[in-house]
Amino acid sequence: MLTHETQFTPGVSESGILSRVHSFVQENALYRQHGFVLGEDDRFFEKEALDSKYVAAMITFIEDEFGVYVSECEISEDNLGSLRAVARFVASKQTFAVG
Repeated sequence: MLTHETQFTPGVSESGILSRVHSFVQENALYRQHGFVLGEDDRFFEKEALDSKYVAAMITFIEDEFGVYVSECEISEDNLGSLRAVARFVASKQTFAVG
């Protein structure tokens, strides 16, 4: 029996994904520190915006929010290392991604 139903919107644009990921990071990471600015291409770990405990949360967010599965082999700096990398990765995995 299904006990947890995920609500997601398929076919979200890369800019829409970027906006949602940015909000997630802002609400859940060190990004909340006063005066901390994280650019779209800034690497999370270089800027210390995310640490290892947030990686699992980010993956869960991606899967729940966008309905895409992140396999173990896809967990990499290239796919999850920055706001733009996450947006590009998620858009590439969506069946009906737009613009």
